Amino acid sequence: MLLVCLFINTHLLYAQSLLGIQVISKGTPDAFTPQRFVPEQPVMAALQQLPAATLPFNPADINIRITERGCVVEIPLGADEQLYGFGMQINSFNQRGLRVRPVTNDSPLGNVGYTHAPVPMYVSNKGYAILINTLRYTTFYCGSNPRRRAIAAADSAGNNTPALSTDALYMSKDQDKGNMIVDIPGARGIEIYIFAGPDMKQAIQRYNLYAGGGVLPPLWGLGIKYRVKADFNQQQVLKMAAYFRDHKIPCDVFGLEPGWQTASYSCSYVWNTKKFPQPEQLAADLRQQHLHVNLWEHAFVNPLSPLYKPLEQRSGDFPVWKGLVPDFADSLTRNIFAAYHDTAIISKGISGFKLDECDNSDLGSADRTWSFPEASTFPSGITGEQMHQVFGNLYFRSFYQLMQQHDQRSYFDIRQLGAFASAYPAVLYSDIYEHDDYIRMIPNSGFCGILWSPEVRESGSVTELVRRTQTAVMSAQTVFNSWYLKNPPWLQYNTARNNADSLLPEATQTEQTIRQLFNFRMQLVPYLYHAFFQYAHNGIPPFRALVVDYPQDANVYNVDNEYMIGESLLAAPLTGTDSVRAVYLPAGDWYDFNTHRKYSGAQTYTIHCGFNQLPIFIKSGTLLPLADPVPYLDAAQPFNITCYAFGPGNATAGLLEDDGETFAYKQGKYNLITLSWKNGHGSMQRRGPLKAGMYKIRKWVPVL
Repeated sequence: MLLVCLFINTHLLYAQSLLGIQVISKGTPDAFTPQRFVPEQPVMAALQQLPAATLPFNPADINIRITERGCVVEIPLGADEQLYGFGMQINSFNQRGLRVRPVTNDSPLGNVGYTHAPVPMYVSNKGYAILINTLRYTTFYCGSNPRRRAIAAADSAGNNTPALSTDALYMSKDQDKGNMIVDIPGARGIEIYIFAGPDMKQAIQRYNLYAGGGVLPPLWGLGIKYRVKADFNQQQVLKMAAYFRDHKIPCDVFGLEPGWQTASYSCSYVWNTKKFPQPEQLAADLRQQHLHVNLWEHAFVNPLSPLYKPLEQRSGDFPVWKGLVPDFADSLTRNIFAAYHDTAIISKGISGFKLDECDNSDLGSADRTWSFPEASTFPSGITGEQMHQVFGNLYFRSFYQLMQQHDQRSYFDIRQLGAFASAYPAVLYSDIYEHDDYIRMIPNSGFCGILWSPEVRESGSVTELVRRTQTAVMSAQTVFNSWYLKNPPWLQYNTARNNADSLLPEATQTEQTIRQLFNFRMQLVPYLYHAFFQYAHNGIPPFRALVVDYPQDANVYNVDNEYMIGESLLAAPLTGTDSVRAVYLPAGDWYDFNTHRKYSGAQTYTIHCGFNQLPIFIKSGTLLPLADPVPYLDAAQPFNITCYAFGPGNATAGLLEDDGETFAYKQGKYNLITLSWKNGHGSMQRRGPLKAGMYKIRKWVPVL
């Protein structure tokens, strides 16, 4: 069924049709919804180029009821349908049969739906996505509770075999029956967005393109980000920067933690001149070494901050850490907040920020309640509950408008985002630290327009440090966070040998291994940069679950520890002290990134990955451009590229060439380079208005 419909919301009627996006509405929807805060206009040209949209069900079969409790929505589900999404879920992957309540929480453990990124949307392997346009706390019963009339007599007869464990006794026995039931307490009306396929990837593309497309980070954002210890002063920061450059450790960004401010819980947004007597000079000195500066902060405004008086009447009625909670739902509040940062901080040479604590305090703990209550009120009229669900989006929007005003891209760290955030150049992070969870969030991120950063912090051994570094190198942002550590993590073994394991006893050897892994990241940057361009222009997530590319392969329905990078690379990280793991490779031939060994797909293999390797597999038919490693990223510094042609046939690949820093690419000021491998020979074709200079092809290497 072709879906070409007129997009309608509560306030606006667009005089245009959006291909493959349908909106169903009943009652009186809330004034504050995720759609109200979409940061960009839909990318119409890309939407119109997608294949004809189809759905596996009739939208007329969606039932919306408005009761005294609120809204209840019932949506058809197929018996074998697999469901994913609901934002950045940490402990769950395939959601079929689960009850999920995606609610903002700063310690999102368990599989009940708590998350740093609550997105009330699910994606089906049958080729569609459905978003409930609400900021209320909403519960999704994912086929777990069929209606009484749907249960056949044979089903109710059951099996009287006694259960021998509580898990067996209470586990859901109906996950293959029933509809999706959505419970939205308090709502007097609701809008439902349907993003059609025909396949899973194209449904996700439609969602991202509706939100304005994916983000294209600045080139330097795809390098290495290093956050120094929280109590460092100006001289210590410069000394660390010199160490990186002297030891040829690639790095593009230095991050400063809370100690840069005079007050941090709540925040003053004023430099602590005792520790940083010349902050503008510090930024200039670091830029001389090709290092951008990123500053930590959160949104709660200290009484001593210059922002306190201007925002005092534009904030919620409950403080956090004795600081104001700005009403970011109001554009003037965002403008005041942004203007101060622009004049007092950004103009002094700061390239980006780490936006912390914009998630809710731990809902699972009685003694860690620090954020504003859901009962809070704000001058704009948004409720405390709604503000929690969208706080990160609105907080970041203050900075996003500055990027656009100054025509300078950046790449932020942030601890909460919600729906329709794909255009925001910000990467989520978390204070939880289980490596398995960090890996699972990479494929989960691709379902909902979110980017995830599995940052490297503490490590119990060199082996764990290396495995975490490999994962970070194969993610949207490679970050080391040394909040607790005086030196880079690999140097701690100079003074604390008790944690070192026998595989790499010397700190110098560990440093060499980390340097090599960082260099792998630098080799991949041209490929990653083009993958992000596809995200920006076509809505294709650069990091995504295998099920997105192989929705008919039942073997990948529950694979949450492997993921695709771009169109051609499959990553399979290792954890802990493991040196081997099982890897499922989908249909087709695949090649080991390190050894070039060929594997036949649709099979599971036990693979080994050394410390100085990356657990990546390359799809046959891929032309992979790898760059010579560089110490930092700069569009004016050409990449020397070696092109590897994997497989016996012909292959093509793309590269993006632009200024690496501005939004000029949105006006078509970029070159697209097509690399071709045909009949054993390589060629390069450049299309676009810019002068060539970002890439030089050094050689072509066939891998058969």
